[in-house]
Amino acid sequence: MFGTAIRYIAKKPKPKVKPIELKTPPEQSQTITRVIFDIVKEHGPLTIAETWEHVKEVGLKDLTCKRHMKIVMRWMRERQKLRLICNHVGAHKQFLYTTWFTKPTPVQPSTTVNPPPKPKSS
Repeated sequence: MFGTAIRYIAKKPKPKVKPIELKTPPEQSQTITRVIFDIVKEHGPLTIAETWEHVKEVGLKDLTCKRHMKIVMRWMRERQKLRLICNHVGAHKQFLYTTWFTKPTPVQPSTTVNPPPKPKSS
């Protein structure tokens, strides 16, 4: 019990993080968020890489790089436009973005994992 109290006191508090402020003009921000929201809504739960591929296909000129898109998506999470869900596959985790109003459905990973063979009883 004494050790638990020591560990609790020794923990550092979470750092205070201020809200994200986008540096793009409001018109550009609205265009970017609308395109990202439509992509995520249409194609279902997506990873960052999959979302970036769809954005490149659309040809959105306002997004400069993948890092800019990630910042915008984090801002959209703060505004409750998108949410982040975690898909556990064995020891691996996969983080997926989805719209706030859709029900999360279990997403099968692209690589299937074979179940271990059953032991033979003799």
